Amino acid sequence: MNKALFLDRDGIINIDTHYVHKIEDFVFIQDIFPLCRFFFKKGYQIFVITNQAGIARKYYTEADFHILTNYMINEFSKLEIPIQKVYFCPHHPTEGLGEYKTKCNCRKPAPGMILQAKQEFPIDLSSSVLVGDKESDIIAGLNAKVATNMLVSPQKPSITLPENCFHFASHQELLDYLCSVWMPFGH
Repeated sequence: MNKALFLDRDGIINIDTHYVHKIEDFVFIQDIFPLCRFFFKKGYQIFVITNQAGIARKYYTEADFHILTNYMINEFSKLEIPIQKVYFCPHHPTEGLGEYKTKCNCRKPAPGMILQAKQEFPIDLSSSVLVGDKESDIIAGLNAKVATNMLVSPQKPSITLPENCFHFASHQELLDYLCSVWMPFGH
């Protein structure tokens, strides 16, 4: 069984400017690369799990999403950081249009994308980590029984985080923590 690093996309990999779907608008958060390199060197497989309500709202298409995703994966590859797979939820329960207006088990905070990754790859969730910028990301990790969940947001969480969850104000603060004191069991 392999350890996995589950990453949200908007706000964790790239600057979240709402419904990013074009390469020219996709700006990497620079600290994402050393963060991913840290986990990759420790034997984690990297997965992206992202809600894409812009597809549900018809702001852009699934094809647009795949073009941007391929660009993102290639940029990581250039730095020798492989992304195993990107999972996305194109649904929205109230704002979706047509077939995309549905309550599904993949839209975070539901754990569907994480559980799908576990089904497709030999992942040990009890040794895995999730990094997200919204409480819904953390709840998805908890719902999937991911061992360690890390919220990266300048705002303090409105929920009380369980002991296997951590809050960091920035990517740099998370990196500093990982490099100095983070030694969870099984990692």
